[in-house]
Amino acid sequence: MKKSSPFLRLGRITYRFRIAIIAFWILTTILLGFFAIKLPSILSGSGFEMVGSFSKVENILQDKFNQPKSSVMLVFDSKKYETQDDAYKQFVNKTLASVKDVEDAVGVQSPYDAPDKMIKENVSFASIRFDKSFNDLKKSIDQIRDRLPKDGDISVSLTGGPVIAEDMNTASQQDLARAEAIGIPAALIILLLAFGGLVAAGLPIIVGLISVASSLGLLYFYGLEANVSIFLLNVVPMIGLALGIDFALLLVNRFREELHQGIEKATIISVQTAGRSIAFSGLCVFLGLSGMLLIDIDIFKTVAIGGMVVVVLSVLNAITFLPAMLAVLGKRVNALKILKTKEKERSIWHSFASFVMKRPVIMALFAAVLLIFSVTPVKDMKLSIPEAEALPPDYESRIAFEKFEKTFGEDELYPVLIVAESEKSYLQDITALQSLEQLVKDLQEEKEIAKTESIFDYTNQLSSTELFQLLQTEQGKQQQSPALEPFVNDHTAVIRAYLSVDVNGSDAKQFVKEWEKKHEGLSLTIGGATKFNQEIFDEIIEKAPYGLAVVLAATLFILMVAFRSIFIPLKAILMNMLSLAATFGILVWIFQSGTIMEPVEIGLMIPVFTFGIVFGLSMDYEVFLISRIQEMYEETGDNDQATLLGLTSTSKIITSAAAIMIVITGSFAFTDVMPVKQIGIAIALAIFIDATIVRMIFVPSLMKLLGHWNWWMPFSKRNKQRSTL
Repeated sequence: MKKSSPFLRLGRITYRFRIAIIAFWILTTILLGFFAIKLPSILSGSGFEMVGSFSKVENILQDKFNQPKSSVMLVFDSKKYETQDDAYKQFVNKTLASVKDVEDAVGVQSPYDAPDKMIKENVSFASIRFDKSFNDLKKSIDQIRDRLPKDGDISVSLTGGPVIAEDMNTASQQDLARAEAIGIPAALIILLLAFGGLVAAGLPIIVGLISVASSLGLLYFYGLEANVSIFLLNVVPMIGLALGIDFALLLVNRFREELHQGIEKATIISVQTAGRSIAFSGLCVFLGLSGMLLIDIDIFKTVAIGGMVVVVLSVLNAITFLPAMLAVLGKRVNALKILKTKEKERSIWHSFASFVMKRPVIMALFAAVLLIFSVTPVKDMKLSIPEAEALPPDYESRIAFEKFEKTFGEDELYPVLIVAESEKSYLQDITALQSLEQLVKDLQEEKEIAKTESIFDYTNQLSSTELFQLLQTEQGKQQQSPALEPFVNDHTAVIRAYLSVDVNGSDAKQFVKEWEKKHEGLSLTIGGATKFNQEIFDEIIEKAPYGLAVVLAATLFILMVAFRSIFIPLKAILMNMLSLAATFGILVWIFQSGTIMEPVEIGLMIPVFTFGIVFGLSMDYEVFLISRIQEMYEETGDNDQATLLGLTSTSKIITSAAAIMIVITGSFAFTDVMPVKQIGIAIALAIFIDATIVRMIFVPSLMKLLGHWNWWMPFSKRNKQRSTL
């Protein structure tokens, strides 16, 4: 290392001001920890929100057709009574009377107000409407739940988007507590096996917790200005604990190795070497997450920002607070020994690496075939936007929603909403009304449409000419007013089109995409659940490749600067992409095949999250390992010897780091919110593949095959020094 290295200077500053640095981090963590506790109270919704046609239609319906900003549903069911029985009616009326004055409610619609739509067999539903947005109904939801009556013969359950979002928040907090209860003790056991002592093992846990607490505290202030997805509550601790512990593990290990040179020297060298690797690794993770910012959907932006914040704080903690603590502890870092640890002269890793490097072609082909075989199920991957099914199966809001969807879903949940805007008023210009009529007829001729609902369906099937003539009289206007209000407002009309194809299928998405255009002088804007899905999917498909390109290019550049090589960064990126593809294949097999569990589709955001998080995390081990190999290569000029020694010297600590990452993220496999379970398993799988197939087989075999070409860089002085090239 050069004497003017910024990490050398940072090491000296950290040692000199160690007490002040420790005090700063303790006070900062206490302050931010106070706000971290408040973060769950401002989390809202799934985060699948974006500016587009769906949101535009929602705004038009609210502004011009009195659609409430949000609503919840009460689902009634009875095995004893029919919906027309007096006992059933009395129960419904009593229930609605008890909730009609809850906070922010602006109206209650009884199932008996529209029996054709709101009653089927023994099931009925009521709607409670609010003038507040989806994310501001916690108090109202709590009030409704407190007031719902209990009856053994008739059940009433609360559900709907705001209720599901609130339950998702609650379930996410419970999942986080469960995952931490599993992951942190498991990580401590691994640290004890690595270090043998409670002090050395406890420091990485402390660093991880400080990183998470301070990050969640900062994100509270971000959440005051933006819609923050509830998934942030799981993703940030998952990344923060795994990274914070991993970074600290590596720095503590280097400090203990250098302690024989004195406390000050050990502190400075640790920051200078392990600190540099941590900074580059953190930068790789940061870049991996930054690619999600290009996707203009709230959940990706908030998770990206949350992840980037916790990465930065994890790095800062690891290269300032931790070395300051080590400088104060000195040799006491080895105190409270409960396990004896001893390094073997020739480890199992050394023997295995030697075995692989003697057969590099065969071993590389074996690893490639294994990964490619794992990739094959990816072709069957089915993605969906998590809804009620993401909740644990015993949650009342999920059970009620599934009952509602099964009973009323076709009519109530999934119509395509078409807003047709005209330059002239429909009620004052016959050509505008005729254009609207022609639009309805054209829609009905489409094979994807089963039926439509428009102004013409509720005015006794009058033609546009007949309707226009009727509306020219005051009596006619009054007579048709109830039919006009839900469908026409001056220059704006609404048509509900019900699909004959799968509402989430490709045919439905293509239909809503193609029909959003001008039609016979009308400007069309499409809304509804199918349009929502189409816009979300298209945004990801369109923007994700750009995010991927930015991440790959930036990572390649950073690694080229770090290692002064072209082939090592290219090799690292290609292996990372292959191992991620294999991870997605295994994920499909676990969740969709039905072999292990009830088949469930993969959450739409899981592949993007997994790439964003794992791409950087996997680079951690590559950076730590290659950094040590590079140090030895610079000293000896012998690629094979440097590879063997680098693998041997880092094997135990990197294996421990990978194991910690696996248990921290893998502990989320025991959670109940399905997307959280999927992301935890995906990250743990990816790290496992990286720590076994990639690092144990690919790295030594390819390092052997490439030889000195590993370190080739155009116009590098090192090229001239290695005559073997």
